[in-house]
Amino acid sequence: MSIDRALLLAREARWRAYPKPTVGAVVVAADGELVGEGATEAGGRHAEAVALDVAGARAKGGTMYVTLEPCAHWGTTPPCADRVIEAGIARVVIGALDPNPEAAGGVERLRAAGLDVELVDCFECRALEEAWRTWVASKRPFVVYKAAVTLDGKVVVPGRRWVSGEQSRQLVHELRAQVDAVAVGGGTARVDLPRLDARDVATPKGQPRRLAFSRGPLPEGVELELRSGPLADELRLLAADGVQSLLLEGGPTLAASFIAEGLVDKLMVFVAPVLSGQGPGLVAALPSPSLLQRLSARQVGPDVLLEAYVNAP
Repeated sequence: MSIDRALLLAREARWRAYPKPTVGAVVVAADGELVGEGATEAGGRHAEAVALDVAGARAKGGTMYVTLEPCAHWGTTPPCADRVIEAGIARVVIGALDPNPEAAGGVERLRAAGLDVELVDCFECRALEEAWRTWVASKRPFVVYKAAVTLDGKVVVPGRRWVSGEQSRQLVHELRAQVDAVAVGGGTARVDLPRLDARDVATPKGQPRRLAFSRGPLPEGVELELRSGPLADELRLLAADGVQSLLLEGGPTLAASFIAEGLVDKLMVFVAPVLSGQGPGLVAALPSPSLLQRLSARQVGPDVLLEAYVNAP
C-alpha cells in the first residue's frame, strides 16, 4: 500500500468537494491490512475522517496515507490533524503540503504529538489540485494556454476552418467543462465570434464563464464578458470572485502577453499532421525565452497533444 491508492481515490472523486480540494486517504492497520479509505465529501467530512470512521479501532498503531497535509484549523470541520492523533495513528505519509496558510501546520502538529511523519512531496498529488493550489497561494487562477498548430508551428491552415482533428476538438470541450472560465483575446472574439461553452460533454461544475481580454468594445452578438484592465489585475479580480482555473484559447498575441507577465502555468498544444507553409506561429514575440517543465506527449486521434508546465504546481 502506498500513496498511489489515496491518489486514485481522490481522482475518482474529483470535483466532488469543489471549490475545496478533493483529498484521498487510506488507513493501513499495524498488521498491514487495509482497514479504511475514503475521499473528501461534498460539504461534509474530509478524507481523513472518512477513512478513520471506516477503520474504527483498527486505526490504532497503523499508517495513514493521504494526498494532502491534514488540516490544522477549524473550518467547516474540526482539524484533521487532531482527529488523526486521537485515532492513535502511528505514522502518516503525506503526498503534498497544504499551500493554504489558514489550514497548514498539520505536519508540525502531528510530529509534536509523536507521530512519524513522511512527506513524499508527490508531483501527482500537487498536480491533482493544481488550480486550487495556485488560487490559494498566488491569489489568481491557474492559467492553461491551449492552441492547435501544424507540424511547422502555424496556427492556421489555408482553406481549412480547423487546424486540429475532431477528437482534439472534443477534448477541448471536455477541458472547458473542467475549468471555471474560458477566454480569448479581442481579435479572436471579433473574427471568430466564439461561443466558448462546453458542448456535448458532462459539466461537473456547470458551464464556465466566458471572457474576452480586450481594450476595445466587442462586436454585437458576442456574449462574452469584457475584461479590459491590466492582465494581472483582472486575474486577481477573477480569483476574488472564485475563479480558480482559466483556459486561454486566444491567439499568439494574447498568449505572448500572458506568458511575458508570467501568468501562464501550463501549455496544451495540439499538433496536427499537416504543413501550413504560412501564417502566424504559436506565440508572438517574447521578451525572453520561457523554460518549460515536464513535457509529455500523447496521441489524440490523428493529432499529438503536447503538454508542459511553465509554472509547475
